[in-house]
Amino acid sequence: MLVTLLGAYALACSYVYLAPSLPSTQAMRNVDMQVPLRVYTRSGALIAQIGEQRRIPVTYEQIPDVVKHAFLAAEDERFFEHHGIDYLGVVRAVIVDLISGDKTQGASTITMQAARNVFLTLDKTARRKLQETFVTYEMEHELSKQEIFGLYLNVIFFGQRAYGVAAAAETFFGKTLDQLTVAEAATIAGVPKAPSRYNPIVNPQLAAGRRSYVLGRMRVLGYIDAATADAAMHEPVLARAHAPLFDVEAPYIAEMARLEVRQRFGANAESAGYKVYTTIDGRLQADAVRAVRIGLIEYDRRHGFRGPVGHVQIAAEGKPEQLDELVDEYASVGNLLPAVVVSVTPKIVRIYTRGRGFAQIEWDGLSWARKAGSNETVGPAPKSADEIVARGDIVYVVADASGHAQLAQVPAAQSALVALDPEDGGIAALVGGFDYFTNKYNRVTQAKRLPGSGFKPFLYSAALENGFTPASTLLDAPFVLEGRGIESSWRPENSHGEFGGPTRLREALVRSRNLVTIRLLRDLGTTYAMDYVTRFGFDKRILPQNLTLALGTLQVTPLEMATGYAVFANGGFKVQPYFIDHIENAAGEVVYQAAPRIACEECEHPADLSQIAQTGSPEEVLQNEDAVRGGAGPLTPEQLAPRVISPQNDYVMTDMMADVIRSPHGTGARAQALARNDIAGKTGTTNEAKDTWFNGFTPHLVATVWVGFDQERPLGEHEEGARTALPIWIHFMREALKGVPQEKRSMPDGIVTLRISPQTGALVSAENPDGMNEIFMADHLPAAGEQGSMAQSAEGGQPGQAGGEPIF
Repeated sequence: MLVTLLGAYALACSYVYLAPSLPSTQAMRNVDMQVPLRVYTRSGALIAQIGEQRRIPVTYEQIPDVVKHAFLAAEDERFFEHHGIDYLGVVRAVIVDLISGDKTQGASTITMQAARNVFLTLDKTARRKLQETFVTYEMEHELSKQEIFGLYLNVIFFGQRAYGVAAAAETFFGKTLDQLTVAEAATIAGVPKAPSRYNPIVNPQLAAGRRSYVLGRMRVLGYIDAATADAAMHEPVLARAHAPLFDVEAPYIAEMARLEVRQRFGANAESAGYKVYTTIDGRLQADAVRAVRIGLIEYDRRHGFRGPVGHVQIAAEGKPEQLDELVDEYASVGNLLPAVVVSVTPKIVRIYTRGRGFAQIEWDGLSWARKAGSNETVGPAPKSADEIVARGDIVYVVADASGHAQLAQVPAAQSALVALDPEDGGIAALVGGFDYFTNKYNRVTQAKRLPGSGFKPFLYSAALENGFTPASTLLDAPFVLEGRGIESSWRPENSHGEFGGPTRLREALVRSRNLVTIRLLRDLGTTYAMDYVTRFGFDKRILPQNLTLALGTLQVTPLEMATGYAVFANGGFKVQPYFIDHIENAAGEVVYQAAPRIACEECEHPADLSQIAQTGSPEEVLQNEDAVRGGAGPLTPEQLAPRVISPQNDYVMTDMMADVIRSPHGTGARAQALARNDIAGKTGTTNEAKDTWFNGFTPHLVATVWVGFDQERPLGEHEEGARTALPIWIHFMREALKGVPQEKRSMPDGIVTLRISPQTGALVSAENPDGMNEIFMADHLPAAGEQGSMAQSAEGGQPGQAGGEPIF
């Protein structure tokens, strides 16, 4: 009796002593787990989860019964019967362990393990053991059994950085909880007893043995029948490390979101459960990823096969498990899979890929592989497969699930694609390169490259504002800017070396005439042009203060180019690009909400008293206001994006860039394959094709594509924006615009259509059969018979004429 009283007293004293270190009831009910940062599309599809701990919180109701039963059988079969400490379980565990000689039975209950993992350390001391006992007691009295079990299944550690059953299912099997088989659930349930020992990736045999024990207990407890248990025991352990699951592939955006969250909320924010909802459209993002990869693979094939990436010795029998090991050190790159060549016949190659098994490459998937030479040259076409690969070669392939494949290689060139909503600047799709996990360099936001002729529309817009018209004619002829000495003279050329003589500005833009654009800039004056193009978001400090600006010699990112073209797409407003719509904290509270300024032509002239006076009907005016923006109503001045070019300038420029595509001579004529009349854009190619571009748009979507090498060098002979970047843009837009009705921006007031001579640009009579229609801004009309509609230059010369240094 005395011993009992003394024991009770000691226990009470221990509780009083340790009480300050124990969690409060509130802390038990509001467990602060390290939850990864999650990044979503605008519609809520998962892009990425980022953090040191892989954890996917799930509710008790979301956990399938087979998973619950597996853990009860493995860890605490009397969990719903005891009150936190299972005295019968302790006795049974001791007896079983003594008989078996192996510690297969655990004495810790699920409640005790939850207490230890959530609120305490893992130190093996008497103090920690007492704390565990007291916390277990408190949890059993403050929380329901379901709450305790759910907490346990979310916090238990499985190795591989995985915490909780949902993360374990994803890590080991690449599945969600509801996709697990009985065997997989039992495998996972067997891990927490000793995560390093029973890790199914590292020790599949030991994991299989532990799984058998769990399945046996599940059968004894009546959770599964004997047949199910037997079948599950005979399943192979196929666990391997899986990356976190995602719905939409947008790793570059995920990294941008991570950096933004760290900047806003600190370094610990990555494990604080924040949810970032981006402006990404999941469908458009998938289209963009596919377009970039297809375009780069197509370019790469034109420049030959650089050979296998490795060679291995294959055993005579060539069993799948042996072949898996041979390709294991080679990682997948984008949609390209590493494969080992198993056999070669004259026109067919048989390969083995990890995860897909055996596949066959027919001749049409091999015949492109001419041997790559120096300076992007290629050798003769191969005549048989043995000229390309041999048994044991490691190559990359594009393969489908039906056993068909094509030979490929990791592209040496790179690309970037970014698509914006021109109404508010929201980034709808962003691809910073062929494969983020191979190279994390985000070329959309970090690569500053020369835009080449893609910069010309901004200068042409400046010209329209300064009195030029699409019918203005300038000379397309050799041009020399004399410097101090012969070697310093500048002799620019058109991309293909030809000259067209007097050329209308519309035709000069369509054919991307460098010499006309240089003369145009000379007539405008570089000072005026530099000031003007800042309207589109370009930093004046990076602009070259000379005539090379006409050829796009500034350094810009693809995102900056897309932002500039958004002005043309939305009717003349400057919007700021953004990619985060809102951020929620772990409690679901919105801690950041984007408030972009919006382009809205209807909102520029809100109803006022004069309108009411004119109509005599305030109700009608207000009803018209309510119909603005599809019923959303007009924007306030603070919400409205600033107008930077007039509706008339925008309309004429968009029409000229539409001709870049619809004219058979246009550099963007390939885009006629889309069979749409609401697309416009401009190609861009720099000297030696080191940078190639296409910038294009509809009224509701802008997309910029860049193709080049990270370490600047020529892309090869005959390569240009129309051949490298434009096909990627077409691939993307074909899918992005599928099902989207064609919609051209309506002609604003202040636009006049007149008839001109195609040769001289001069006005002709409406009855002249040789004439053609041209559009003009009403305040910049040419005089009758005036050739080139000459306007006063900003630097004092006449448009089309030389001034200052000699031009020949």
